[in-house]
Amino acid sequence: MRCLVCESTAVTERPECTAQGYRRFRCRACGKQFNERSAGLLNRTQYPSDVIALVVLWRLRYKLSLRDLTEMFLVRGIVFSHEAVRDWEAKLTPALAEDLRRRRRGHIGRSWYVDETYVKVHGHWRYLYRAVDRDGALVDVMLSERRDLAAAKAFFRSARTVTGVVPDRVTADGHDAYPTAIRSELGEAVRHRTNVYLNNRLEQDHRGIKDRYRPMRGFKNIASAGRFCCAFDELRNFLRVRAFHRQHVSADRRRLRYLRRTVSILAILEVA
Repeated sequence: MRCLVCESTAVTERPECTAQGYRRFRCRACGKQFNERSAGLLNRTQYPSDVIALVVLWRLRYKLSLRDLTEMFLVRGIVFSHEAVRDWEAKLTPALAEDLRRRRRGHIGRSWYVDETYVKVHGHWRYLYRAVDRDGALVDVMLSERRDLAAAKAFFRSARTVTGVVPDRVTADGHDAYPTAIRSELGEAVRHRTNVYLNNRLEQDHRGIKDRYRPMRGFKNIASAGRFCCAFDELRNFLRVRAFHRQHVSADRRRLRYLRRTVSILAILEVA
């Protein structure tokens, strides 16, 4: 254990704990006092980290509103408001998405399928750029206010940075901005295909975010919408039990994989 201020190793543990049961420490060099989660995003919150992590996980994974979550935990004797859920989501989802992106860097296929879908933000339709590879794994997701060349370039630039992979071919619709954006950001050697039939796999994959955000009745601002859509797709991709299309996974194996990956997600959220 090192001090959070001076990084000294002259740290002693205090006999008392915090109200949530976390150990407290004191640095003998600078006199600073801190606890186990002082360096995290959940410092000074009045609820245990495991409870907050479970709230954020259920918020992203299931079709639950903010008030649904407060009622579910009220039955369990834990009282908080829907605004607390909103605040926890805003704090933890960027860290979760970033961690999951690092895990899949370099593990994406070289055949990409790109398309946009519509998401309503404050009463206006915005464009959610999404891409998956040949096996259905997520490449990248980006919310944009416009559907133009600048947005297409930004999406391909983000996808290349996140995955660390330059594709061999990109399948998209007939949007005029894609050929120029692909040549500019991915290179001249990348083959661009425009085939509506081949892109049906991504059209079907759009149902994930559509089904999840529809009970929310839209988003209030572009920042929260982009944050939620990115974290939702990253979590959904991480919890996939199939590595490729039409792979047979037994029910026991499916449950075991889901349990292990869910525990990993909770661990990421607790230490964030």
